[in-house]
Amino acid sequence: MIIAMTAFALPKPITREEARTIFLGTAPTYQDVPGLLQKHYVLSEDGATAGGLYLWTSRAAAEAMYTDAWRAFVREKYGTDPTVTWFDSPVMVDNVAQKVLTY
Repeated sequence: MIIAMTAFALPKPITREEARTIFLGTAPTYQDVPGLLQKHYVLSEDGATAGGLYLWTSRAAAEAMYTDAWRAFVREKYGTDPTVTWFDSPVMVDNVAQKVLTY
């Protein structure tokens, strides 16, 4: 499994409630994306940085998302450029399903 962490410094801090409203507005964009297992929106405690944690089936599927058009969308929506950091996740503990999964 591939995990991508995106982050961007916001022009001005936002509250959790503001973030929730914004994130709910963009969430449908990520439904039914091929290879995307989960997306977790994140906001730093000080409200100055936002982003997401994405769980992907493959690096290729993830790279298909993070195009120039996606970067332009983030820039227009949040007024800043995103960064993407990649992680390989060979083992996952799923306490809901009561399983340890390997990839």
